[in-house]
Amino acid sequence: MSDNVIELNNVRKIYTVGDEEVHALRGVSFEVKAGECISIMGPSGSGKSTCMNMIGCLDRPTSGDVIINGRSIKDMNEKELAYLRNETIGFVFQQYFLLANMNVLENVMLPLRYQGIPRSKRRALAEEALEKVGLSERLKHLPHELSGGQKQRVAIARATVTNPRIILADEPTGALDSATGKSVLNLFKEINRQFGTTVVIVTHDPGIGASVPRCIHIFDGKIGGDNRTEPKRPVARICYNIPGGPGV
Repeated sequence: MSDNVIELNNVRKIYTVGDEEVHALRGVSFEVKAGECISIMGPSGSGKSTCMNMIGCLDRPTSGDVIINGRSIKDMNEKELAYLRNETIGFVFQQYFLLANMNVLENVMLPLRYQGIPRSKRRALAEEALEKVGLSERLKHLPHELSGGQKQRVAIARATVTNPRIILADEPTGALDSATGKSVLNLFKEINRQFGTTVVIVTHDPGIGASVPRCIHIFDGKIGGDNRTEPKRPVARICYNIPGGPGV
């Protein structure tokens, strides 16, 4: 059995906008092994968000195949996609998406409710997840009573409470100052190191790309470089300024 938890095989995605076709992905292929910590980096319009949607089972390819945890999403119906998302992937977004009328503990318990976990067990698991991110003293606080960094830590606890195989983070430090962003990034690394969770961070920030073990560059809907292997083209020199990064 393959130890890959994510596989994209010659994935193409075409959107129709009016009378025009937009080629968001143009034959993207890569694999991510279980337990890797990677970033997918590219400028606005590069295709990285579409790539994230494929990994997150939020969209399907026009052609090619996406395999998540050994299952192809190509022919899944919406119910099957939702099940795979809920069982396999924890999402963290730039804007947190915490429910304003729920306290910290209730926000983290919510994904467990969707999985049918009994309430008593939901509470214990949510408290444990919040302890791991250093928020045991904030269980009863509402989101508006938290700082940006604390909100993102709640979002990380919510993403990890179901013990997913993959954490998919979309610009997770984009709304934070540099010091808080660094602490959140370090938390992702610690979750990856301690629990073996596969972490995928989608970002335009070259600092994040340079700080994780593997960075996949996407440019014009294609893989421009992957520091697991030798970059195919000097994307970093053209688009980014990453000290010591690929192509510099």
